[in-house]
Amino acid sequence: MKRLEEMSGLFQSSGVERPPPEPKSQTQGHEDSGGKEQPWEMVMDKKHFKLWRRPIAGTHLYQYRVFGTYTDVTPRQFFNVQLDTEYRKKWDALVIKLEVIERDVVSGSEVLHWVTHFPYPMYSRDYVYVRRYSVDQENNVMVLVSRAVEHPSVPESPEFVRVRSYESQMVIRPHKSFDENGFDYLLTYSDNPQTVFPRYCVSWMVSSGMPDFLEKLHMATLKAKNMEIKVKDYISSKPLEVGSEAKATAPSSERKSEGSCGPARIEYA
Repeated sequence: MKRLEEMSGLFQSSGVERPPPEPKSQTQGHEDSGGKEQPWEMVMDKKHFKLWRRPIAGTHLYQYRVFGTYTDVTPRQFFNVQLDTEYRKKWDALVIKLEVIERDVVSGSEVLHWVTHFPYPMYSRDYVYVRRYSVDQENNVMVLVSRAVEHPSVPESPEFVRVRSYESQMVIRPHKSFDENGFDYLLTYSDNPQTVFPRYCVSWMVSSGMPDFLEKLHMATLKAKNMEIKVKDYISSKPLEVGSEAKATAPSSERKSEGSCGPARIEYA
């Protein structure tokens, strides 16, 4: 539990800022101001995998938190496999489309369009989201943050249901170093899949689907390691390590060169 608390604190101290909360309705704001956050409820408790959830005030949805450990792959491999969109199309059978729509060469932020199968009889869902990552060599930690955004290049399609509320934050802490086997990770996640099913049905889908996805991610990392599948090294390729530093030092002319829907649209500030 001590490791979990330490990693929770890293969301605030890492180079990647947490995305701001979605605007609350006037009613919801008053309700929240008079009460406390709901406590986390344990959903799954295994030796190397723990899953909690808590209700999101004013909605029928839950926020989820996962604390896990792997000892047979390196943090760098696990981190890179998550970010490699081309490789994910091969190991994740649910992916219909996964493309980088826009990239900020200064901060490393990317806007992606992701279309995924949902269980029958539901329509496939699509997400437009910005992701940003940071590698803190000094504190031996990696952070990957994503949240839903709007982008003019990806209008809604009648073929899919657009998910407009989505947030994911993962902190990875190596047991030793980025290139030695063994690490802990803390994942906090929420989204609104726009279903008409009651809360317990959506909760069951997420609670069963999240462990399955993380294990597929783990197996894909093992496969890349053992079969020496080429995966892009995002740690080495990022121009600047810390997002906030990139923001502070980037010349304004570089920012503008990306276009009117460039960095300003895909920053977390």
